[in-house]
Amino acid sequence: MQNPTRLFSRPVRTIHCLGVGGMGLGPLAIYLAGAGFEVSGEDEALTSAMRVQLVRAGVAVRPLPEACDLVVHTSAAGPAHSVLAAAARRSIPSVRRGALLAEVTRGRKLVAVCGSHGKTTTTAMLVTVLRAAGCPAGYVLGGLFGDDSTPAAYGEGDWVVAEVDESDGTIEAFSPEITVAVNLDWDHPDHYRDPAAIEATFAALFARTKGPVLVSDACARSARVAPQARTFGRKGEFRAEPAGGEGGLQTLRLGGEFPAIEAVVRAAGAFNAANATAALAAAQLMGVAVTPRMLAQFPGVQRRQTILGSGHGLTVLEDYAHHPAEIRALLESLRSRPDAKRLIVIFQPHRFSRTAGFKAGFAAALALADRVHLLEVYGAGEAPIAGGTTADLRAELAAQIPSLPVSHPTGGDEEFFAALDREVQPGDLVAFVGAGDIDRKARSWLARRAAGPAARGWEELTAELAPLLSSASKLRREEPLAPKTTMRVGGAARVYVEPASADDLRTVWVQARRRGVPVFLLGRGSNLIVPDAGVDGVVMSLAHPVWSAFEARPDGRIWAGAGLRLKNLCGLATTAGYSGFEFLEGIPGSVGGALRMNAGAMGGWMFDVVEELQLMLASGEIRTLRRDEVHVDYRHCAELHDAVALGALLRPAAPAESAAINRQIDTYRRKRQESQPREPSAGCIFKNPPGNSAGRLIDQAGLKGARMGEAEVSPVHANFIVNCGHATAGDVLALVRHVRAEVKTKTGVELEPEVLLFGRDWKEVL
Repeated sequence: MQNPTRLFSRPVRTIHCLGVGGMGLGPLAIYLAGAGFEVSGEDEALTSAMRVQLVRAGVAVRPLPEACDLVVHTSAAGPAHSVLAAAARRSIPSVRRGALLAEVTRGRKLVAVCGSHGKTTTTAMLVTVLRAAGCPAGYVLGGLFGDDSTPAAYGEGDWVVAEVDESDGTIEAFSPEITVAVNLDWDHPDHYRDPAAIEATFAALFARTKGPVLVSDACARSARVAPQARTFGRKGEFRAEPAGGEGGLQTLRLGGEFPAIEAVVRAAGAFNAANATAALAAAQLMGVAVTPRMLAQFPGVQRRQTILGSGHGLTVLEDYAHHPAEIRALLESLRSRPDAKRLIVIFQPHRFSRTAGFKAGFAAALALADRVHLLEVYGAGEAPIAGGTTADLRAELAAQIPSLPVSHPTGGDEEFFAALDREVQPGDLVAFVGAGDIDRKARSWLARRAAGPAARGWEELTAELAPLLSSASKLRREEPLAPKTTMRVGGAARVYVEPASADDLRTVWVQARRRGVPVFLLGRGSNLIVPDAGVDGVVMSLAHPVWSAFEARPDGRIWAGAGLRLKNLCGLATTAGYSGFEFLEGIPGSVGGALRMNAGAMGGWMFDVVEELQLMLASGEIRTLRRDEVHVDYRHCAELHDAVALGALLRPAAPAESAAINRQIDTYRRKRQESQPREPSAGCIFKNPPGNSAGRLIDQAGLKGARMGEAEVSPVHANFIVNCGHATAGDVLALVRHVRAEVKTKTGVELEPEVLLFGRDWKEVL
């Protein structure tokens, strides 16, 4: 086991990684685990792809553990971050990612791949070359391979290859054996005020390098900063000339200090030819014999010219480029593709400081496109600054290239997606460019387009329903559902209706069934999860006031409409002096939802107080059923499986004074506040297994506080998954899968979901 003793006086065995989902810290965590450290980590934006790699490497995804010797964090996390503050209170030292990478690689012969653009791809290519040669070097990549390869490995022997980042100043901690600088451009103006500052940083790194420094022959700044360095490129000491290629492969004719061979590279474009040349040169400097097909199976790097979709004459790709030089190189490469008629670029600026500093450069690079859509700046923790907004960039584009069509949608993703749908034509090459969350937007747009023919069907159904419904009913397309749920996650309903009468409800039901379209009932939105892709069907909500009736009848019974909130039912019953409904007060649902799910709490169940159930069948027929005609069990009413509850006749327990009822409600409320989380949730996620408690099993498995993105297993009640701020349904579902797997592994019990997966079957995602 290694020990970073240069930085810390006490031994280090357990390391916690704050920001472990990032492309810098995630691979480092994997390297640390391979070195023998006990490693854990957390991240509010952990993707499933990175999680798979972390778990496979033995990195525990969890909050800061009790036993911890060191916290390593991304530079985006400041001292005020809750985890770093907690570490400080416990006297646990903390360090930035770059400083720890320098320390744990200090005892080995480090090949540091650095520079402004292309270092991740070059590092990945060098790792691929070393694997092909059978060299067991360790490595730490700054991204994910395009296949399922691990982004880091401890390796064996003396050599280790690492991508070294200059953005936060930690580059000053490295003293490599070999340094490969792919290029040098002024970037990170928040840290380097002018080009001279970044040049001084790299000059110092080159001076600390024990062996060769390798720079691009095409980079004038590199030649100025490192005049004695070895060079790679078309005219470098390590020379490579393009010699044709097709089908995603290119051939490089090697010369100079290379053997006189032709090398096949599985990556297109001039800048990838330069990256490959640098990788092959570095390998040769390490003592590896270069052969023709070392890069013929290069798997690529995710978010680097990644093709997301191709069909109907349209090609869609994403790329991580976020500096003017990167964008220019990317667009020049795309322009050279023979299959592109028009180049449409969707660009998401990264950081306000970079946007302010390089507006002119961005505008000049984006001029290579035929059409540009600008998204809002991805701040990456920065606050907006004057001159650094998307509006400022659009103004710069208008001043430089007034003829270039540029749009800046500000109404959210749906507006942007619709505008892009209208824009694209067969033959277009559509490039989503940026380092923020633009990759998710690209995939969401493609998923939306994939439902194109179906979308026309939804439009037709909506147009068909509109004249048949009364003016009091609401009818909408692509209605967001997240705000209508207690979990606050998920996408939109293809068609959304709030019928204002039984006739309107019947019309929607019958017309939808006639078309073979599923109908889903939405109450108060509790006890369900809406998928991020939304719901392919008609979502009906009994939110109109007509469905919220409360009628106290002379015989002591109560009629409650299906749309009546349970909280309101309890309040109205209390005012009227009726007891027996107190257990329902804290359930965040409606009467209809409680009937459908036979909701229960505090030892009581909805159908304990039901005498008659009124429902509408899919045919539109209205029926009234006595309680003994209804089949209910745990969280289920069979008669409402393919029907909608309109309301119920309820029997109170007994008349009582309002004050006594309120005291009982207060008792239940205190119990809930003590035992249930206050953050947005869908209620209990899993059913209780026979003779056991799902929450107890999850707690025993050590999963309280486990997170996926911003979804968390509640530290208060383990059977609740809570939304810590901006969770997605994907985060929630990933956490559901993780919890089930961990509980099954540790207890042998396979938990089954209690909440509904709205519009889908749990079997599809478990």
